[in-house]
Amino acid sequence: MCDYSLHNVKSRPAQVGDRLTTCNFGTGTRGFAAPEDANVAVCVLPGTELVFAGPVSYRPRSLFGWKAYTGDQTTAIFRQINKRNLHTHHDALEFPDGQIVLLQRVPLIVVHSPNA
Repeated sequence: MCDYSLHNVKSRPAQVGDRLTTCNFGTGTRGFAAPEDANVAVCVLPGTELVFAGPVSYRPRSLFGWKAYTGDQTTAIFRQINKRNLHTHHDALEFPDGQIVLLQRVPLIVVHSPNA
């Protein structure tokens, strides 16, 4: 699945073993792309386990604005959230500690997708 604002971007389904990075496609939405073709969104199915090349940083909302958080999380499950609200971002990562973070709040990461 690709987030709602990536529907006009060329895309392909994720494949087992893909190496992906996060990418801004100029639509206001961050998504996944293969490093060798950053113009094609790679759509990951909900429930796919993702393994990161290193710990993931993200920007959760805080009461006092944005602050960066770097955890020690190196895996996550791809989820889609807020599906009833059609015009908001849906792509999210669920980390082993239970934290769910929109992909929009994750800067550049390298992902290995062991099961697409």
